[in-house]
Amino acid sequence: MALYSEKVMDHFRNPRNVGVIEDANGIGEVGNAKCGDIMKMYLKIEDDVVQDVKFETFGCGSAIASSSMATELIKGKPVSEVMKLTNKAVAEALDGLPAYKMHCSVLAEEAIHSALEDYQKRTGKSI
Repeated sequence: MALYSEKVMDHFRNPRNVGVIEDANGIGEVGNAKCGDIMKMYLKIEDDVVQDVKFETFGCGSAIASSSMATELIKGKPVSEVMKLTNKAVAEALDGLPAYKMHCSVLAEEAIHSALEDYQKRTGKSI
């Protein structure tokens, strides 16, 4: 069995939603000091729906793939649904990650939740 699934390799080689949203109304940044991965998520939320999402990730292939897949999972979704995103859902959508790379999917979840918290602070809206 290959170390990484085809989906992980695809999202690593062809990441979706890479970049910055200049007028983002939710920005979250998280990192893992142990491995050096850093993720930054940008959300553009309108009418309680994630209209756009972009990311910048400095890290390994699993971190990039997790960021990419996480953005795909939340784009166009209501904030109430996005709040429920788990690292397990990200890993499953990638057809699995090696156990020692699961922290990458955790970072993706944390970056999104951090961006949602920032959105809440900026807008005063409860989530």
